[in-house]
Amino acid sequence: MSQQSLFDDRQLHDPLASKLRPRDLDEYLGQRQLLGPGKVLRQLIERDQVCSMIFWGPPGVGKTTLARIIAARTQAEFVDFSAVTSGIKEIRTVMQSAEQSRRMGEKTILFVDEIHRFNKAQQDAFLPFVEKGSIILIGATTENPSFEINAALLSRCKVFVLEPLTAEDLSGLLRRALADERGFGRQNIEISDDCISAIAQFANGDARVALNTLEMAVLNGQRTQDKTVVTPQSLGQCIGKKSLLYDKNGEEHYNLISALHKSMRNSDVQAAVYWLARMLEAGEDPLYVARRLVRFASEDVGMADSRALEVTVAAYQACHFIGMPECSVHLTHAVTYLSLAPKSNALYTAYESAKKDALQRLAQPVPLQIRNAPTGLMKDLGYGAGYQYAHDSAAKLTDMQCLPDDLQGRQYYRPTDQGSEKKVAQRMEQIAQWHSAHLPAATRAEHGAASAPGSTPESPPEQ
Repeated sequence: MSQQSLFDDRQLHDPLASKLRPRDLDEYLGQRQLLGPGKVLRQLIERDQVCSMIFWGPPGVGKTTLARIIAARTQAEFVDFSAVTSGIKEIRTVMQSAEQSRRMGEKTILFVDEIHRFNKAQQDAFLPFVEKGSIILIGATTENPSFEINAALLSRCKVFVLEPLTAEDLSGLLRRALADERGFGRQNIEISDDCISAIAQFANGDARVALNTLEMAVLNGQRTQDKTVVTPQSLGQCIGKKSLLYDKNGEEHYNLISALHKSMRNSDVQAAVYWLARMLEAGEDPLYVARRLVRFASEDVGMADSRALEVTVAAYQACHFIGMPECSVHLTHAVTYLSLAPKSNALYTAYESAKKDALQRLAQPVPLQIRNAPTGLMKDLGYGAGYQYAHDSAAKLTDMQCLPDDLQGRQYYRPTDQGSEKKVAQRMEQIAQWHSAHLPAATRAEHGAASAPGSTPESPPEQ
C-alpha cells in the first residue's frame, strides 16, 4: 500500500524542523538516558534487533525521528502507518503482506504514529500478528500508554519514555540550525544569545516549536543587503502566549490536580497557587477545580477548621456566578485558605473505617430502641421500645445503645489536636466520661475503656 509520506524526500519549501530532522543517532538531540553510549535502545537500533516498542513522550521530542532512523538502518521492510488516516481494512492489508513476508523469512517493522488514536478494535487487529512475529510494532504516542493502549498489546511491547528537551538542548539545536546549510547556514543571520535563550525557553521542551519559532523570527527580521537581524522587538512579535501542555481528559489533567491537592496538603501555598494557575491558564473548567477544593476541605482539613468547607462552597458559587477569568481570584482565595489551614484527615479515616465494617457486617440489625415504629404492628414487635429522648435530660445525653451489639465500643472518628479539632476532642472526652459515670458497674467494667477516645479494637485504614 502507498503510505510513504513520512519518508518522502524533503522539498525546498519544507519547514525548518523537517529540513533539520536528524539523519542518524549522532545527530539525534537529547534522550541520552535511552540513546547514550551503551544504552539499551541505542544498541537495539545499531544492531538492527529492535523489538515491539512504544515511544511515549510529549510533542517535539523525537519520537517520529527515531522511527526514521530505524527505517534508515534496518534490513527489514519498514512500513509507515498513520493512525489518523487508516482503518481496519488498511490494517488487514498490511498484516496479510507482513504474514507473507514472514513465511519468506523476512521481517516487517510497522511504525504507527499517534497509535493512541486507534480504538480498541483497531488495536486488537494488531495483536495476533505481534504475538506470532509477523510484525515488529513501533508505536508513537503523546498519551499515557497505560490509559490509551490495550493491556494485551501493551504487555507485548517495551515502553520507552522520551523526556522533554532541556533549554540547553534546544539552544544547541537553534545554533546548529543557524550554522547548518540545511538551515540558515548559507545566510548571514544576526541573533543574540538572549534571543536564542528566549526561544528555547518559549519552546518548553519541544524541538519543533523551537525551530518553527526561529524560522518565523528570521523571516520577520530586519533585512539589509548582506544580513538579517533578529531583534528582541521582532522576536517578541513571534513569541505569543505560550500554549501549555494539557489534556483535560488525559494524564496531565490528573497529574496537575494531584500536584495541587498534595501541595495544599503539605501547606505549601506557593506551589499550590502555581499549580492552580497552570490548570486554569491551560483551560481547565474552574468548576472542576472548585469541586475538588470542596472535597479537600473535608478530607484534609475537616473539623480542624470547619470554615474551610464554607469558604470552598462559596468559591464554587462564585465560579458558577461569574466564570473565568474573574473567578480565578476566588479559587486562589480558597486554595490559599486550604493551604494555610490546620490539617486533619480524621473525617476521611472515620468514614473509611466505618465503611469497612458496613460492608463486612451488612446483616447487623438496627437496635430496636432506635427503630422507627409508624405502624401498630411495628410497635407490637418492640420497634422503638426503650427509646430515650436526649432533650428530656439535663445533659442532653442518655445511656441508650445506638450501635449493633457486635460493634459496641467501635470508635471511627478520632479527633486530632489540630486547630478547632482539639476542642472537639475535649467534647468527646466529656461525653465519654458522662457515659462511663452513668453505666451500671458491671457494664462500666466491660465497656468503659472502649468508650474513651483513643481506644479502638481496630486501626483506621491508611489514606
